[in-house]
Amino acid sequence: MDKNAQGEAATGSSADLFRNESEALERAKAISAAPDAQAEAYRDALGELIRHYERLMRETRRLIGRSDRAEREMQSLTQLLQHRATHDSLTGVFNRSAVIERAVKALRVDRAVMILLDIDEFKKINDDFGHPTGDAVILGIVNCLRETLGDQGILGRVGGEEFTVVLPGKSMADGLRMAENMRAAIANHTFGDPVNRRITASFGVSDNRAGTDFDAAYGLADSALYAAKRSGRDRVAFFEGAKVEG
Repeated sequence: MDKNAQGEAATGSSADLFRNESEALERAKAISAAPDAQAEAYRDALGELIRHYERLMRETRRLIGRSDRAEREMQSLTQLLQHRATHDSLTGVFNRSAVIERAVKALRVDRAVMILLDIDEFKKINDDFGHPTGDAVILGIVNCLRETLGDQGILGRVGGEEFTVVLPGKSMADGLRMAENMRAAIANHTFGDPVNRRITASFGVSDNRAGTDFDAAYGLADSALYAAKRSGRDRVAFFEGAKVEG
């Protein structure tokens, strides 16, 4: 089909869409132009135009309503996709890439304490009770962390049973207090069936000046975390080269 034929088809389609309205309008124009038209003809033409106008108004409102709903649904879908892209699907806290991105931004402008924590002997929980119970334990741990942290920092899940907390603008002393409060909150929480016991976590803390590379900050906290694991678990360790202030 050439361009002229396509244009004619499109014009015909548009004319067909409003054929009844177009015909009513042409009849009204003819009556208006007729010098000897009677009042009854004017009334009939006006009535017909009114009916078509009302129908078009109803259809317009319906289409606007559908468009508004579609826009709201698109906005909701966009927000959902954005949330899924930055949050852990199980716990709802930031995922690995999102917490790294926020930590990098925080370290660009200010000092920041980084806390790494790992659930002690988590593999044994999965082996003894299964992965659904392991997921329930992780959710319980996250609740403890959220209640302790509040709005003071950034919480993210960076691995199966490993989490990162970033405290922008805080000192090492602040970080150690926060880590100890988190450790105690987890240790004092008793998990229900089928675990029915306490579960602990180990913590590593690093104090980082503004401009510190993320990998460096993470590496120091990770070294401290492994030191806490090696020294008996359920404890907080910090990078020995960092000075404790406050």
